[in-house]
Amino acid sequence: MAHFIDRRLNGKNKSTVNRQRFIRRYKKQIKEAVSDAINKRSVTDSTSGESISIPQRDISEPTFHQGKGGNKKQIHPGNDQFATGDKIERPKGGQGDGSGQGEASDSGEGQDEFVFSISKDEYLDLLFEDLELPNLQENQLDKLVQMKTHRAGFCSEGMPSNIDIVRSLQGSLARRVAMSAGKKRRLADLEAQLKILIHEPHSDKAAVALLQKEINLLKQQIKAVPFIDNYDLRFRNYEKRPHPTSKAVMFCIMDVSGSMDQATKDMAKRFYILLYQFLTRSYKDIEVVYIRHHTQATEVDEQTFFYSQETGGTIVSSALKLMDKIIKERYNADEWNIYAAQASDGDNWADDTPHCGQILRNSILDAVRYFAYIEITTRAHQSLWREYLNITQTHSNFAIQHIQSVEGIYPIFRELFKKGRQQQGAA
Repeated sequence: MAHFIDRRLNGKNKSTVNRQRFIRRYKKQIKEAVSDAINKRSVTDSTSGESISIPQRDISEPTFHQGKGGNKKQIHPGNDQFATGDKIERPKGGQGDGSGQGEASDSGEGQDEFVFSISKDEYLDLLFEDLELPNLQENQLDKLVQMKTHRAGFCSEGMPSNIDIVRSLQGSLARRVAMSAGKKRRLADLEAQLKILIHEPHSDKAAVALLQKEINLLKQQIKAVPFIDNYDLRFRNYEKRPHPTSKAVMFCIMDVSGSMDQATKDMAKRFYILLYQFLTRSYKDIEVVYIRHHTQATEVDEQTFFYSQETGGTIVSSALKLMDKIIKERYNADEWNIYAAQASDGDNWADDTPHCGQILRNSILDAVRYFAYIEITTRAHQSLWREYLNITQTHSNFAIQHIQSVEGIYPIFRELFKKGRQQQGAA
C-alpha cells in the first residue's frame, strides 16, 4: 500500500481542502447566511467577499456518551436553600447565545456564533448557484459564450483530492529507475567481483573490505531514493473552456418617475445589480440595454442608469415603445435570445395602462424569451399590476413578482431565474 504525504505549503487560504469540505458540508447554512448578508450590503457593494455567521447549533456534531442510568441518591454538601420538590428558576440572561441581547448576568454559559469568511468568487458562486436564463435557445452560435469545465490532461500542481494515483506511480517508477538504475548495475558488478575474490585461495582481505564498503554505500544510496516525492505527483487538471451558446441581450427597464422615492429606487438598483452580476458571472459577451423612463424613455449607459437624478411623471408605455423600436432595429428575434426585466412601483397614468398591455401582447412578448416585471411597493396593487396579471394567464414567458422590502429582493430574484423554472403567473 502506498501512502501519499502532501508536503506543499498552503496559500493564503489555509487548509484549502478542509475549507472546501466545510463549504460542501454546511452549504445549506452558508447559503442561508449569504442570503441574509446580501440584504445588509450597500447598493454599490456587490463584488467583495463576505464574513458570515453560522449558529453554533447548526455546526455542532452529535456525540455519544455513557448515560447515568439507574436510581441513585446523592448528597450535595452545603445545600441550605432548597428541599426536595422545590422549583429552581432558570438563570436570567447570560445564556451565551452570542446575540449580545439581554442584561448582564453572573451565571449561564454558551458559545458565540461561528464566523466564516468567504472570498468574492465563493460568495458569487453561492449567490448565483442553480440560476440560469429561462428558455435560452441556440440560434446562432457566435456571441454568447458560457464557460464550462472540461478535463485538460494532468499537471504537477493541484488539490490533493485531484491526485491521479496511476500517473503519480508511473512518475515515481520512472524517477526511481532513472536515479538508481546505474547504481544497481554497479552494485551487481561489485557483488560479482566480491564473489570471485572471496573464492580465491589467497584473497586480499583489504580488497575484500574495500569492495564490501563500496557495496554497502551503494545499497544505502539506492535505499535512500524515496518511493514517491512531490515531483512524481500528477493531478487531474480542469479548465474552463468557452462554450458557444447563442446571442443574447437583456433589457433593463427602470421607472424613475416622481412616485418612485429614494428607498424604492435603491431596491430597484439592488435588483438590477444582482441581475448584472449574475449575467456577467454566468455568461460571456451578453449585451445589456439600459432604459430609464418617466414620461419619456431614453436609452442610457450603465453609469447614467444607476446614478442619474432625472425624474418626472409616469408613462410606462414610453419605455415599452422604445424597447420595441430597439428590438426591431438591432435585435432580430430569430437570431437573438431577448430578455427583459422591468422594475416599477406600479404607479402609471390610468389611460396608459391598457396601451402597455397592447404593446406587450402584440409586439414584445412574441419576440422575447422571457419578460420579468417586478413591482416594488408596500401599497395596494395599481392598475398596471392588474393588467400584467391578466397577461400571465395567456403568456408563459411573462412573470410578475412583488417586492415589499429589501429582504425580499434576493428570494424574488432566485424565483425569477432558477433553473428549470416553469413560467407561471404570480400567485
